Amino acid sequence: MSDRVLVIEDDPDIALGVRTVLGRSGFEVTTAAAGREGLRVFHRERPDIVILDVGLPEMDGWMVLERIRELSEVPVLMLTSHGQESDKVRGLRGGADDYLTKPFGTAEFVARVQALLRRPHAAAAAPDVFSDGRVRVDFVTHTVLVAGAPVELTPTEFRLLAALLRHRGQVLSPVKLLELAWSDPFGIGPERVKYSVMRLRRKLGAEPGGDSPIEAVRGFGYRYRGAE
Repeated sequence: MSDRVLVIEDDPDIALGVRTVLGRSGFEVTTAAAGREGLRVFHRERPDIVILDVGLPEMDGWMVLERIRELSEVPVLMLTSHGQESDKVRGLRGGADDYLTKPFGTAEFVARVQALLRRPHAAAAAPDVFSDGRVRVDFVTHTVLVAGAPVELTPTEFRLLAALLRHRGQVLSPVKLLELAWSDPFGIGPERVKYSVMRLRRKLGAEPGGDSPIEAVRGFGYRYRGAE
């Protein structure tokens, strides 16, 4: 079976060129011209790799990358017309696997796609819903229930929870949580992480004053330990 590629690119000429090059290399290619459309296709198609442009209408590539990383560890290759190092760092810190500046050579592009597909990835697609009998998270609708009651989370709190769930059982340091949950972590200190996790832990308590499934490990960070 051919590897499935989702190309999210608003420039029709580039999208057509990428689709043609990848098609000739044996890939099954689907395209989307906007951020929200790309996410809908991502949910429907479950691609093996995503080619993601930064400059998209409606929802830019950084936001699309955040949403993808809430659901999946699928390889993501970012495309941009900007060559600034800060953009590259932002993409890689946000969870992108590789970064390519336009214009690019077709041979290099195909080689990078093939290299990403050869890398081991923990999970190409995470489940749409997580539930441990106490906390239920729908990653598509961004809804959270605790003991059957809805809980309102901020976007940052939801990304924090998604990061902890993807690595549940593991202790994540504040620095790692910055990389996973903040779209632009520069200039944000560990105290900001501590405050956000504190609010999230409180919201996930089964009842006022109850224990949270997120455990603080003194001197190391935080982990999701789940229901007991």
